[in-house]
Amino acid sequence: MVIVTGTSGGIGSAIAAEFEALGDTVVGLDIVEGFDVTDPDQCRAEAARIDGEHGRIDVLCNNAGIGAVGDVTQATVDEWQRVFAVNVFGIAHLSAAVLPAMRRAGRGAIVNTCSVAADVGLVERAVYSASKGAVLGLTRAMAADEAEHGIRVNCVSPGTVDGPWVRRLIENSDDPAATRSALERRQPLGRLVAPEEVAKAVAFLAADTTFTTGQDLLLDGGITGVRIVR
Repeated sequence: MVIVTGTSGGIGSAIAAEFEALGDTVVGLDIVEGFDVTDPDQCRAEAARIDGEHGRIDVLCNNAGIGAVGDVTQATVDEWQRVFAVNVFGIAHLSAAVLPAMRRAGRGAIVNTCSVAADVGLVERAVYSASKGAVLGLTRAMAADEAEHGIRVNCVSPGTVDGPWVRRLIENSDDPAATRSALERRQPLGRLVAPEEVAKAVAFLAADTTFTTGQDLLLDGGITGVRIVR
């Protein structure tokens, strides 16, 4: 039984499809359907409903997230609060709601969608990068807390993903073709990451056969580890 948040498109829908293809029962939760990860009461109610209906929660994929563009001088108080409410506190709220069921079972896996922005500095991504840095720290802290309960907690950090948010960013730029080209060039492999590639990495981290916890799986096209000098 797998819970995936942020399933209305992009990475989330790809994650749900990947688990379904593996034969798992998937419950998708998304703001467009009325589910709000920033509401702890709603998180607790939904987790209780799913546990009651299915009798178990094996995997939680905390994928819901929002972005923000700009440096710290441009960021508003509302942006800081809104992005952290979804990207960080949302993970904490739903994880806290799901963990009692996993602890009773003595097993489970949580996979958080992080970002390469947690590892490298990106231009005009101050609020977003800070939130993803917090996701990385939270992932490792949760992994330490849950190891004794048989629950593994990891995260996946994609580079720039060819999904709805990035497509809107490109379309709204002054020169969409140049913007897309720049985003592709900053990754040494020379292309954007496909949502399906992220989904397969999430499924790998969630699998019972994956003996790892507290780790950040980078799908960054070489941003953090490769320097090509010609």
